[in-house]
Amino acid sequence: MASPNGTGYLLSSGAQGLANYPHARTIPSTAKIIFVSGISSRRPDGTFEGCETKPDGTYALDCGAQTAAVLRNIETVIRGATDGKCGLESVVDATVFLMDIPRDYGPMNAEWNKIWPDRTKAPARTCVQVAGLPNDKILVEIKCQAVVSN
Repeated sequence: MASPNGTGYLLSSGAQGLANYPHARTIPSTAKIIFVSGISSRRPDGTFEGCETKPDGTYALDCGAQTAAVLRNIETVIRGATDGKCGLESVVDATVFLMDIPRDYGPMNAEWNKIWPDRTKAPARTCVQVAGLPNDKILVEIKCQAVVSN
C-alpha cells in the first residue's frame, strides 16, 4: 500500500482544486473502517478554539484556528478508537462543512494543507457551505472515515 490510508488516484489532466486531495482513494477490502462523526473545535471544557467573546457579547471567529483544532480533535478520536495505532494518516475520506465558503475556504485549506502537504497522501474530500452548524461559535465541522489495516 502506498500510504496508510490507501492509494490516491489523480486525474492526469491536472484538474486539481485549491487544496491537497486526490480525486479518489482506493483501500484494501480487508481493512476496518472508522466512521468519525462531525467534529468541531470544542475543547473538553465546552469552549471553542478560534472563538473569542468580544466585550459587546458577539464573537470573533477564526476559521483557520478552528480547522486546526478540528483536525487535532479528529486525530484524538482516531487514536482513541485504535488504541493509539492510527491517526490522521489513516483518513480516506472527509466532508468539510463551512458556514461561509468565500470567507472560510482559504483559511480552512491552509490548515488542511499543513496536515496533508502531499495530495497523493491526502484523503478524498468534499467541501460544502451549510446554512448552519450546531453552535453559532462554529465556522467549520468535519466528518470523515479512516481505514485501519488488519
